[in-house]
Amino acid sequence: MELKINNQLKHFEQETISVQELLDLERPNKQNGIAIGVNGSIVSKTNWENTFLFPSDDILIITATQGG
Repeated sequence: MELKINNQLKHFEQETISVQELLDLERPNKQNGIAIGVNGSIVSKTNWENTFLFPSDDILIITATQGG
């Protein structure tokens, strides 16, 4: 499956993938301070495991940073 993540196409072997599975692959050690958008809508962290992605989805992963 190909997914558009932060404006880049990425290929995954899985035919179906949840938001949580995507994060486990893309950011296995950095899952705090992350917001996920799918097709312009925020996906709550409580829904990551049961929100499944489709090839036409536009996914945005935002990581919080500190600074001044």
